[in-house]
Amino acid sequence: MEKHFNTAGPSTPDLHYMLDPLSRVDLDSLLSLIGQRRYFVLHAPRQTGKTTCLLALRDALNAAGQYNAVYANIESAQAMRGHVAAAMAVITTDVSEQIERTLKIAIQADARLATDTADGSSLRVLLRMASERSDKPLIVLLDEVDALVGDTLISLLRQIRAGYTDRPDFFPQTVVLCGVR
Repeated sequence: MEKHFNTAGPSTPDLHYMLDPLSRVDLDSLLSLIGQRRYFVLHAPRQTGKTTCLLALRDALNAAGQYNAVYANIESAQAMRGHVAAAMAVITTDVSEQIERTLKIAIQADARLATDTADGSSLRVLLRMASERSDKPLIVLLDEVDALVGDTLISLLRQIRAGYTDRPDFFPQTVVLCGVR
């Protein structure tokens, strides 16, 4: 297939004309924040390459061998609106699927158990289990976080905050939240 310009989602070098996505960000600053075990937000307007950048960052971190990085788009939880438990179940499932696909860490069965038994803490429990099983510090890149609203967003943020003191052995060293706001 011939390369073309893309405006419909993440760009890939084999299909699309594109600049190196990591040349468009201050990579040294991002790596410094990760090295300092920071949690941070990456935000920019729509269709500016945020997802493409996150995917490239995930791949670069994994290739460098110092961290295990995973990307997950959690926008699908938006449909649950005020149903926090249902939204967190969707997020936990999405993140666990990406952990298994990207890092080859078996976690989905435990993620389902965490969703069934841990009301309001399923994501925290999943991230703890994944961090414990990872042979390197875990880096989690969550995309479309701004699709979440109200108590669902609060639950996500509180669960991430609750694990902060347990990093990097028992919780992700770095969590990046990405969106347009």
